[in-house]
Amino acid sequence: MTTRSLQPHVYEVRDDGTSVLIGGFSPSSGRYHFPLQDCCPYTGATDVSRAELSGTGSLWGFTAVTAAPPGYDGPVPYGFGVVELTRESLRVITRLTESDPARLDFGQPMQLVPDVVGTDDDGAELAVWAFAPVTP
Repeated sequence: MTTRSLQPHVYEVRDDGTSVLIGGFSPSSGRYHFPLQDCCPYTGATDVSRAELSGTGSLWGFTAVTAAPPGYDGPVPYGFGVVELTRESLRVITRLTESDPARLDFGQPMQLVPDVVGTDDDGAELAVWAFAPVTP
């Protein structure tokens, strides 16, 4: 089955099943940001280039969403948290595949994965980005 991103300008799902977050890098600040913007959010410099961000990190904060937000008709509960990306030292607000806070720990290794939230008219799976705990 084909899986495609609901937000291809922010998150890509590749044909081989791997996925990547699309951010930016500014040489003048030496920092990454997410999502990609025309100017550096730290300095305002316009020397930003597209950067594929690392898909690994550590869990920095987390909670479970137990009541559906307005307009959301997906399953609840779902995990929600902050993952600090390994290479970039950049914190990303994200869905988590684990919704039980008792099964999560601060600093826990995490991996970027597609989180299927529906299907399109052609039957392709529609995915958003999420992070899953890395299992040893």
